[in-house]
Amino acid sequence: MKKIVTLGEIMLRLSTPGFERFVQSDSFDVVYGGGEANVAVSLANYGHDAYFVSKLPKNEIGQAAVNSLRRFGVHTDYIVRGGDRVGIYYLESGASMRPSKVIYDRAHSSIAEADASDFDFDEIFKDADWFHFSGITPALSEKAAVMTEEALRAAKRHNVTVSVDLNYRKKLWTPERAKEVMSNLMQYVDVCIGNEEDAEKVLGFKPGKTDVTSGDLELAGYKDIFEQMMKKFGFKYVISSLRESYSASDNGWSACAYDGKEFYHSRKYDIRIVDRVGGGDSFAAGVIHGLLEGKDFKDALEFGVAASALKHTVLGDFNMVTKDEVETLLKGDASGRVQR
Repeated sequence: MKKIVTLGEIMLRLSTPGFERFVQSDSFDVVYGGGEANVAVSLANYGHDAYFVSKLPKNEIGQAAVNSLRRFGVHTDYIVRGGDRVGIYYLESGASMRPSKVIYDRAHSSIAEADASDFDFDEIFKDADWFHFSGITPALSEKAAVMTEEALRAAKRHNVTVSVDLNYRKKLWTPERAKEVMSNLMQYVDVCIGNEEDAEKVLGFKPGKTDVTSGDLELAGYKDIFEQMMKKFGFKYVISSLRESYSASDNGWSACAYDGKEFYHSRKYDIRIVDRVGGGDSFAAGVIHGLLEGKDFKDALEFGVAASALKHTVLGDFNMVTKDEVETLLKGDASGRVQR
């Protein structure tokens, strides 16, 4: 088993039941989730030693967040306790032409207020094989940006492979600030993962005539910006998920990747969405798993796409599917027939 470390914020998710709107619902469904926590859960499900690093308040809500990770086998040894609150986000699930909506209430959460000195990063990365973070974590606060770079420096001291999911969040920072911070952090990254909007907002690369609203894709544009990104930052792989938004309920889902020599576009899945939150995280985790298992980058990409296609059918942030279920889909069985 490989030791994988992820660093970020786990939040309390309050979502309206079914497809109710915020203004009509008088209750919320409760789960926990967040970018890097979602990745850790997927990798634990695939049999790896996944460690999630964060800071959570020393109260019952903080403990519930910790328990939600332990339930799926994620190691929580490096979660520091302290601070005042767990970040919250509210979710209203869209349908057909009505989009989903997210409202954040995460200011001054424990991890946003954490200091780099709260963590012994040299101990955390001892014997680690992989470190994954996202653009969400350094966007949380100035302290979080400093903490993220300290973690990256430690990872490199221990010769750990580093991946990033660019994950731009306009409610957390501006494109200008994102480019300033994230461009600096790219010097530590081996595997860069994102989508077309992330590449543009975070690093300033736009893939040709691709339209993120309509989902119109121009693959030649992706190859061009992947070459530029690799030349500028020295990545080993550049990877992007590709979402074709027919509606809030139905999407086309595929991905592309570049290893410096070959550009590859995966199989496409047409998916009926149950819950799209965590779709990108499940994709990143699937790719990481594939690369750690020694698959070539094309097979790793296919595993990630299949895993994330399945995630879109699962309620909650976490991708609760097994490696065998992903492999079954990869073999071509997308029938959805009852398993008896």
